[in-house]
Amino acid sequence: MTKIDIISGFLGAGKTTLIKKLLQEAFGKEKIVLIENEFGEIGIDGGFLKDAGVEIREMNSGCICCSLVGDFSEALKKVIKDYTPDRIIIEPSGVGKLSDVIQAVRGVAEEMQVQMNSFTTVADALKCKMYMKNFGEFFNNQIAYANTIVLSRTQNLNEEKLHDVIHALRHENEHARMITKPWEKLDGKEILQAMEQSDDLAKELLEESAICPECGHHHEHGEHHHHADDVFTSFGSETVKKFSQEELTAILNALADEETYGMILRAKGMLESDKGEWLYFDMVPQEHEIRIGAPTYTGRFCVIGSKLNEDALKQLFHVE
Repeated sequence: MTKIDIISGFLGAGKTTLIKKLLQEAFGKEKIVLIENEFGEIGIDGGFLKDAGVEIREMNSGCICCSLVGDFSEALKKVIKDYTPDRIIIEPSGVGKLSDVIQAVRGVAEEMQVQMNSFTTVADALKCKMYMKNFGEFFNNQIAYANTIVLSRTQNLNEEKLHDVIHALRHENEHARMITKPWEKLDGKEILQAMEQSDDLAKELLEESAICPECGHHHEHGEHHHHADDVFTSFGSETVKKFSQEELTAILNALADEETYGMILRAKGMLESDKGEWLYFDMVPQEHEIRIGAPTYTGRFCVIGSKLNEDALKQLFHVE
């Protein structure tokens, strides 16, 4: 029987890093399929994505990876039927609702031999409270429906601030197991063990929630149900312009100007530098990282956020 693990997390929380750690340290010789379903990051994370719906590639860890568009449930059934994996890891869009993903998987589980194994949410301890305030409908849903919450970057908080974050998360989910120890001090097997101490919390939550007659989605009583596409937008482009590291740093700092560019939640990409190197960057609110990476076929970037000003972004990145 195929186990299905859903690993969600808001944009930039570190879910891909967690999945890599689990693949390297926890799953042993299991036959794994990783399903990615990213919002707006096709040009960056999923250059292998095809319009047909599912594109499969082998990964160097012995894991099969597929990205999908279109009907999630049908694509999931196809992967189970064609590959009969021991385990499927689903990495939903960072701005998706975990309850919607659980509901889609549950529909498949009613028809096929699969075990809904774990629902994990990765949450950036430094940004939880800001996301709760600004994007509560999406962020809080990922917290509320998790049976394990894995906090990232707890090493950057003192004990008092970490306690405040845990208290805020417990307000949304009293029952989930919570991993607060820095990941480098944990073996992937320990994290997996916490994830797999299964309970029926998410199932109970889904049964308690109301079905919206208009859209057929589950959501909590009194909640206005928005889709990610209604709230979040993405802007991305290819570019042959060369950037100095100082110029790119200035661009990433400028993205904090909400009035000019909109509320930027994530920016990432790879751009050629004026020194012939390739600059890979990743930005979340209040911080960014630039590193030297392998050459790629052309410069490209993607910005995700709310109320984006595309004209201003084009000007900032020198896009024609």
